[in-house]
Amino acid sequence: MSTVDMLIYVHPEFDHDARANLERKVEGCVGVDCAEFEHKPHPHALVVKYDPEAVEGSRILDIVRGVDPQATKVGL
Repeated sequence: MSTVDMLIYVHPEFDHDARANLERKVEGCVGVDCAEFEHKPHPHALVVKYDPEAVEGSRILDIVRGVDPQATKVGL
């Protein structure tokens, strides 16, 4: 299994519970190995490690946009 990372910015005012719920929601997607926010220094930056052979990055972004329609993918 090969993995890649994706960085997604969400609304910076999401509270701790909203971020934790989003991490769990993304990690529940088949092919996602890990999803976590960079709590310091960028609490609005979600890093997702996933297998591109099992799930497309656009699918992950769609999941995040279900919670924050303004979420933005950032290139690494």
